[in-house]
Amino acid sequence: MADERTATQARASGAPRSLASDGGHILRAQRGDRIATAVLTGIACFVMLIVVSMVAYILYEGLSTLLTPGFLTEPSRSNGAAGGVAYQLFDSFYLLVITLLISVPVSLGAAVFLTEYAPDGPITAIASTAIETLSSLPSIVVGMFGFLVFSVNFGWKYSIISGAVALTMFNIPILVRVIQQALEDVPQHQRDACLAMGLTRWEATVHVLIPAAMPAIVTGVVLSAGRVFGEAAALLFTSGMSSPVRLNFLTLDFSSPTCAWNIFRPGESLAVHIYKIYGEGSPEAQHIVWGTAALLMICVLLFNVLSRLAGKALAKRMTAE
Repeated sequence: MADERTATQARASGAPRSLASDGGHILRAQRGDRIATAVLTGIACFVMLIVVSMVAYILYEGLSTLLTPGFLTEPSRSNGAAGGVAYQLFDSFYLLVITLLISVPVSLGAAVFLTEYAPDGPITAIASTAIETLSSLPSIVVGMFGFLVFSVNFGWKYSIISGAVALTMFNIPILVRVIQQALEDVPQHQRDACLAMGLTRWEATVHVLIPAAMPAIVTGVVLSAGRVFGEAAALLFTSGMSSPVRLNFLTLDFSSPTCAWNIFRPGESLAVHIYKIYGEGSPEAQHIVWGTAALLMICVLLFNVLSRLAGKALAKRMTAE
């Protein structure tokens, strides 16, 4: 009985110390959580401040030029130091459309193969390594390769098609990763249900998996379009740094050097135009540079906003939520 009373008294006397120890641990955890939250919030605010400052400064410097009548509708003059950026804006979108027409089907096929058909083994490992390597190549290296292969060996010279194929080379890895991740996020039970109903793997992929992953796929395509739209280094060696003095949008004579739709004519994107006229040094040229930079930034921002809106709209439509 004496031993039991002693044990009871020891437990009773030790309980407050245990509660105090637990309370101190909770206080320390809460204090650490508040510190971590404050640090992460500060980092996020710092990043947002940098982005907002950069956007505000570019708009401050270039918005007046961008809003000048004729800047978006007139061709450039005096080697780009005067006039507008109508042809450069068209060439940028034309390059983007051709690039997506080439890269999206190839990327979709590669992602479907790697996700649904390729067995785990050397093939998948080699393909993944090749995609990672291609996505990490510097743009200037891709441009040099495009110049030597497409412009020189293929005889395409400085042309829209050379630039589009060069852009495709580092757009494909991005799209393959995005589409592959979108397909992997589709629940496995949907695949099992399709196979249980007697559908082939191809039918399940085309009619169930791709539609289910379409919101994420569209978001990735639009985001990659924004990256391609602002590319300059790869285009310096492939599409060139000049556009025809006059473009005819009404003719369909694709052999004419002034035909706007001729993919074998030189083309100058907005980013390349900025690079070319930045060294002019004249005040007029600097105004054109800032106006073009503001236009390019607004287009890229619109691509990001459009990707979110398109992804949400498609997700709502596909899931009926």
